[in-house]
Amino acid sequence: MTRIYPHFIVAKFGGTSVADFDAMNRSASIVLADPNVRLVVLSASAGVTNLLVELSEGLESPQQLDKIETLRTIQYNIISRLKQPAVISKEIDNLLENIRRLAQTAATSPSTALSDELVSHGELMSSLLFTEVLREREAEASWFDARSVIRTDANYGCAEPDVDALAELAETHLRPRLEQAVMITQGFIGRDASGHTTTLGRGGSDYTASLLGEALHAGRVDIWTDVAGIYTTDPRIAPNAKRIDRLSFSEASDMAAYGAKVLHPATLMPAMRKNIPVFVGSSKNTAAGGTLVCSTTDNPPRYRAVAVRRKQTLLRLHSLDAQPSCHFLAQMFGLLARHSVAADLVTTSENSIALALDSTHATSGEDHTLTTSLFTELSSHCRVEVETGLALVTLVGNQLTQASGVFKDVFAWLEEHAVRMVCHGASSNNLCFLLPADEADSAIKALHLQLFES
Repeated sequence: MTRIYPHFIVAKFGGTSVADFDAMNRSASIVLADPNVRLVVLSASAGVTNLLVELSEGLESPQQLDKIETLRTIQYNIISRLKQPAVISKEIDNLLENIRRLAQTAATSPSTALSDELVSHGELMSSLLFTEVLREREAEASWFDARSVIRTDANYGCAEPDVDALAELAETHLRPRLEQAVMITQGFIGRDASGHTTTLGRGGSDYTASLLGEALHAGRVDIWTDVAGIYTTDPRIAPNAKRIDRLSFSEASDMAAYGAKVLHPATLMPAMRKNIPVFVGSSKNTAAGGTLVCSTTDNPPRYRAVAVRRKQTLLRLHSLDAQPSCHFLAQMFGLLARHSVAADLVTTSENSIALALDSTHATSGEDHTLTTSLFTELSSHCRVEVETGLALVTLVGNQLTQASGVFKDVFAWLEEHAVRMVCHGASSNNLCFLLPADEADSAIKALHLQLFES
């Protein structure tokens, strides 16, 4: 008799959770321990995406061969531990050959579309290998190509999914199979209307898991990574950072959007739309517990966490004449919109605009938001100043705009830092400031010590 799973779990495993055979085996144990886990979403094995990105940027033949050999070694270190390696080795060899062919093309004719096609092979390989690991442990497991349901636009490198199309396709092609086997699929990748492979941006596997959870009305989405939950800041920066056992969607969204690396910034939007709880835990130590992200929490504190977003660019635009500020603002924002530039942090004066541009989630090595064509067009209308090498530090909390003493709590501890830009007020739950990247860690340590350790 077919078993019905009305509140099934989508489990996503990050790169370190599928880095090698032992990591895959630990992750397989997590899947097999809970019969409600019916859909598994995988990242590429740790290090693989970086190698593929390098190949997509066009390397000389000796460098190509070196990267591809490293990729082959990562895959075959897993294959060699399987009981029947021949079952999967041919499929992996075919994918490695595709990578070689695409890398050769990238060396002479690189493109964003080709980059997405090449980079997608990381998830394809890890998901095939993980399926075989589960099968060798006598699980009913089946591989599924996420591109058959994840429809996106053609914005290669950071594609936007078509949620309605995804829901319809997932209901037709994926849901019936969940009753028969644990389905193993890929995060991060999709397909546009022309049939070309696209990617959702670095870290997009979390987003895939949440999108599929929304489309299929999952009971929970589990994000398995290398840390046991979400902390008050990155423990590598502040060793006394504390795990937060329960977070609201809004708190976690702010933390992700402003740099907390445990979750992709877009991850929580689909979960919020369907009120699906998201659990974050460590695949290396399931007994350590984790963080549950849900709609509300009891007695939310004024200060919740400090996040950092690196690779920021400060763009300052100065009017060349005495035109009314409303005209200058309209002209500049219209120009940015035509170039599809999204700036989530903006400050203005009568004849100037300052914008923080984020480059952390592009699939290719460096973000190309500030293109030559954009810079040229901006320069014809205003004086442009560009400052790179910055980091955005964000204090995430609750009702910060309603509380007194917030600026004293924050900036009294930052007097040694050259703050470039401050944003506060648009959201009542965060305070952001931009400063040189090499000062970010010391600023975070000082803030965390004052707000969370004293």
